Amino acid sequence: MAKCKTDCIERPLSLIFEKLGRVVGRHPCVFILLVLYVAAALGAGFIFLQEREAHDIEDQFTPVNGPAKLERAIVVENFPQSEEFSQLRLVSDGTYASLIITGLNEENILTEAAFNDIIELDRQVKNIKTGNTFENLCAKTNGKCMSNAILDIIKYNANEIVSSDITYPIHNGVFLGTTIGGVELNAVSSVLTSAKAVSVSYFTSVSRQNEFESSSDSVIPLFSVTYFLAINISVLSCLRLDCVRTKVWVAMFGVVSAGMAVLASFGLLLFCGMPFAMTVASAPFLILGVGVDDMFIMISCWQKTEVDKEVEFRLAETFKEAGVSITITTLTDVLAFYIGLLTPFRSVQSFCMYTSTALLFCYIFNITFFGACLALNGRREKANRHWLTCMTVPEASGNGKSCCVGGSYDKNTRKEYKMPIDSFFKNYYGPFLTRVWVKMLVCMIYAGYLAVSIYGCFQIQEGLDLKHLAADGSYVADYYDNEDAFFSAFGPNVMLVIKDEDFQYWNPAARESLDLCLKNFQNLTMADSDISPFSWLHEYVQFGLNASITVDNETQFKEHLTVFLTQSEFSQDVNFTNNQIYASRMFIQTVDIRTAIDEKNMLNAFRETTLKCGKLQTPVDLIVYHPAFIYFDQYAVIISNTIQNIVVATGVMLVISLLLIPNPLCSLWVTFAIASVIVGVAGFMALWDVSLDSVSMINLVICIGFSVDFSAHISYAFVSSKKSSANEKAADAVNKLGYPIIQGAVSTIAGVVVLAAAKSYIFRTFFKIMFLVILFGAVHGIVFIPVFLTFLGTCSISPVKNKQNLPEHSDTNTAKKQQVNTVTSQKMQQVNGSCPDPDCY
Repeated sequence: MAKCKTDCIERPLSLIFEKLGRVVGRHPCVFILLVLYVAAALGAGFIFLQEREAHDIEDQFTPVNGPAKLERAIVVENFPQSEEFSQLRLVSDGTYASLIITGLNEENILTEAAFNDIIELDRQVKNIKTGNTFENLCAKTNGKCMSNAILDIIKYNANEIVSSDITYPIHNGVFLGTTIGGVELNAVSSVLTSAKAVSVSYFTSVSRQNEFESSSDSVIPLFSVTYFLAINISVLSCLRLDCVRTKVWVAMFGVVSAGMAVLASFGLLLFCGMPFAMTVASAPFLILGVGVDDMFIMISCWQKTEVDKEVEFRLAETFKEAGVSITITTLTDVLAFYIGLLTPFRSVQSFCMYTSTALLFCYIFNITFFGACLALNGRREKANRHWLTCMTVPEASGNGKSCCVGGSYDKNTRKEYKMPIDSFFKNYYGPFLTRVWVKMLVCMIYAGYLAVSIYGCFQIQEGLDLKHLAADGSYVADYYDNEDAFFSAFGPNVMLVIKDEDFQYWNPAARESLDLCLKNFQNLTMADSDISPFSWLHEYVQFGLNASITVDNETQFKEHLTVFLTQSEFSQDVNFTNNQIYASRMFIQTVDIRTAIDEKNMLNAFRETTLKCGKLQTPVDLIVYHPAFIYFDQYAVIISNTIQNIVVATGVMLVISLLLIPNPLCSLWVTFAIASVIVGVAGFMALWDVSLDSVSMINLVICIGFSVDFSAHISYAFVSSKKSSANEKAADAVNKLGYPIIQGAVSTIAGVVVLAAAKSYIFRTFFKIMFLVILFGAVHGIVFIPVFLTFLGTCSISPVKNKQNLPEHSDTNTAKKQQVNTVTSQKMQQVNGSCPDPDCY
């Protein structure tokens, strides 16, 4: 039944490719010109590149429907932005600047000399004029520009920094945790004795955004290097000393075909208005490697055809043999990327859309443009013309090698002589791999690989550090480093928003429940229990006691609330409209948020505590929010979405394998290889200091497609082999596929290796994971999977066995029909000059 199902798909595909090969072989110039026209027409879409570029960090690298974005919408709705600036109450990063000043060699900065320089720097900044003045542009409170807390304390007099007793982290009600860093305190009191850094203002998101936009420019010079490498590797791997049989031009046009696929596919999507994220800039490197990989497979199939046949028949056989193979790999790669569209990160969606579309174009151009180039090259070979001069040269006798003669071939097989590397896989590597002690050694090596991989999986760190979005050496990265070094003692001041408009603030029971809720927050390990919540309600209750107001009475509570808010600093914290409190907010100070794990734990703990507050005797319906939570939301979805993509993609790959590989058991080995490579890549990427984030998620999606490529080729060749024993089948599969897999692996790594020199974390991460994917995929393809398949002797399709398994008491007419069908099939095979197996390997 399985054989029937695969034949129903496989054989029609082979016939379609055979017919297409004949058409392309007859009219190569038509297909070349058609593809060139399509590539040029669609490539015109690059005129829209600048307006399609999507560089907004929040939009591209945070979950589309992250909870924090919904929470921010509630905050914005209830607390419109006021003209009175308050850093505590911002709902986004803002557009205000920050400068961290550190002492030389991390010396104490609380000195008169240092503060003379700081005050002078502050003066110079305020005197900057860019068509406007500082006074007109500064953030204001009560009509005055915001100033630095520490400079206010010393009244802009450097002498005061030595003589003043400044308490930390709160001095006269002013919080200094974000102003002074790297502090040392008096052993008895909380008075500052030294500090290593001073922040004179606040950070601007504009700087980060600008640096992020410029970091993609660092890879543009690498494109030329990549294509130079790809062309040279392709030419060298296809180079022969025979001046006729060498495939120099074919190899070069294979690289050109991949380049045109990128041009056409990207242009089409730009025409359609698809956003072009920074992550897409790494796609052309990948497409080049994949396109060259398919080229090697087609060349390998061409070399296995008989040289004295007409070009159109040679190309038909090539297409028939290579078509199913490259269709399987293209289909798996494209589907893996389209499944990546399920992720909630726009940067991943953009990358997957551009890459999957480019892979489709690469596939189409390979069987049209490159096939046509192969046909023209075949015409040159048939006329025995020199590869460079196109002059006719005498035919070489035997395996002769000379610049003046060429066109030699094996007189027995009527095919091109095999390359020395092919003999290595057939005569040495295949027999060596199938020895018993070697197979045991391979199993031991695999066990070690799996153990290290699983260990690494438990070391994975989550989340994308924002400083990694800037190029190496950027001042933004230095800013983040200094912030981590000197200002990580205190974390975000988290906003608690009571969104229940029916909450009775005047009810003692409700206030008691709210106090218990706030206490639950303060009891968290990441909250500062020494700093009381910044609460308007607590202050209003105290105000009521001092003013003899009965705050337990709804009428009096609301009657005096407006006066209190107007006179206090809490005017922005209560949405009091039409005598109704629709929402209010308070703040909790966090501490020791130093790593991504701390950020994740804090976010989860705060959200879990809000759920507990909603279950109190008097429920408190609230949300927690801070602008940083927009970025912290990635921790909530990154693992679940990565697992979702991997599971869905693996399931799809299994279905495709079952349909196209004529043995269900061997199809399962393809799925096994996917899981094995994914575990290896995930484990080793953690050991290589790569975190699980939206960037590495892209590469894990890639991992699925590429792990299928290598394992599917080997499994397909093993199943289709005519050899009798499992060991012989494995050796035969390695003999047929060993060199193409090595070629494909080397070409793909060459396509991305230049990214190792990129000055951006995103592109270096792409290289690291792609290197692991290709390395582990190739090793599975030519080492692990062939050995494991030898343990399954049933993983085969034997015509003899099929005949033996026919019913003994078959009907005579049925038997005659089967005989006729067999003879007809054999005649058709003789006419076509090919075997019934559609796999060229």
